[in-house]
Amino acid sequence: MDVLKKLFEERFRSAPERIQPLQGELGGSGRKIIRLASGSVSAIGILYGVREENAAFLEFSRHFRRHGLPVPEIYAEDLEHGAYLEEDFGDTTLFEFLSKNREGENIAPAAVEAYRKVVAVLPRFQIEAGRDLDYSVCYPRGSFDRQSIAWDLNYFKYYFLRLAGISFNEQALEDDFDSLTTFLLSADRDYFMYRDFQSRNIMLCEGEPFFLDYQGGRKGALQYDIASLLYDAKADLPPLLRQQLLDLYIERLGDFGGIGREAFLHYFYAYVYVRILQALGAYGFRGFYERKAHFLQSVPYALKNLRWLLHNVKLPIALPTLMGAFNSMLASEKLQGLASEADNLTVRILSFSFHRGMPKDESGHGGGFVFDGRSLPNPGREERFKALTGKDAAVIEYLNQQEGVHHFLASVMSLVDASVNSYQKRGFKHLMVSFGCTGGQHRSVFLAEQVAKRLRGRNGVEVVLRHRELETPAQ
Repeated sequence: MDVLKKLFEERFRSAPERIQPLQGELGGSGRKIIRLASGSVSAIGILYGVREENAAFLEFSRHFRRHGLPVPEIYAEDLEHGAYLEEDFGDTTLFEFLSKNREGENIAPAAVEAYRKVVAVLPRFQIEAGRDLDYSVCYPRGSFDRQSIAWDLNYFKYYFLRLAGISFNEQALEDDFDSLTTFLLSADRDYFMYRDFQSRNIMLCEGEPFFLDYQGGRKGALQYDIASLLYDAKADLPPLLRQQLLDLYIERLGDFGGIGREAFLHYFYAYVYVRILQALGAYGFRGFYERKAHFLQSVPYALKNLRWLLHNVKLPIALPTLMGAFNSMLASEKLQGLASEADNLTVRILSFSFHRGMPKDESGHGGGFVFDGRSLPNPGREERFKALTGKDAAVIEYLNQQEGVHHFLASVMSLVDASVNSYQKRGFKHLMVSFGCTGGQHRSVFLAEQVAKRLRGRNGVEVVLRHRELETPAQ
């Protein structure tokens, strides 16, 4: 931590006043990610002990910025101590934005548009910036070659299939792996492959996407990255939207001299499969082997993607043993148990005005909490806040300065946490948490946002947030 403080002070000529760790046990990379801030200046600090991987990220970042791509500026670095500072793009990942802007299969236009922007930028990384990239800094491999693919397939075999108790003929499976690998390597692979192009590695700042975590990038095929995004397990994109985004991507490839539609699609679904296998291997290693159960919550979504592929896609090559393993996975009671665990508790959080009546329980189950925020200081009484809401920075700062607000939230979270824990243990699927104030514009909105933020990312919880009075202003 001291090395990050030193880098921050050297770059910004002031010591950090606030230090906030950003990645807890949910992280799988081993990096320590820390926000350091002083006044209006903020930066993200990274501590990680693999020098070659750090060097790849720093070199790629500078290269992509020279091409005008939206990646972080590198403020300072100390490779000897495994530390660097980068630009801070805030807290909203594409995955979090998607989660906030969907009701099951129904995804709001704002989230669809965010995905369209992301898809449109991808060919610039792969083709435009990939042409003159220094691939000698890639780590651990310079290309997605036979060795890279073998690592991923064996990861899946040993850490997922074996630990999930799925039986298979090892030699026959190896024969299928060899056939799949040979087919994948026959695709045009003279492009930059981002390697982990998925919704948690993309930040949204003022509606625009910014990109992180490409340090594992290497030379490879175009199909892999768009497969990673569209079949990102917990993002759970509906098939129709996946197809629309794939069509947009193929159209954009034409603007950069990429391959044609038929040539692209010939290999696409084989790359979808190998990406899903890589992800399942990671879930198995972290979940079954390291016993970090939250990683297993992504397994049912990956199985859902496999089920769709088996019913809708025919590969140009035969992989009978691998397909048999997939069918065994889909029939596995052990894996079906994971699917039932992923049947999340939906917590509906609502802000409202008492003047317009109490909120209606949309789940039909009744119950839940209604908290009265009118005892807290009211920003609406001050002229400077009247046109703002509880989502605006000035209002947030004002309420965060009130000691009573923190006591109120602490009490709320104690009650809500207890109910969430109990509901999950008892298999309940709906909980409603509502916040009322005078106008439904400032305090209730702020409180709802804060509780939603704290519950998002919690294992087995889906948060649905609404601000009733901001959607339907009083006449």
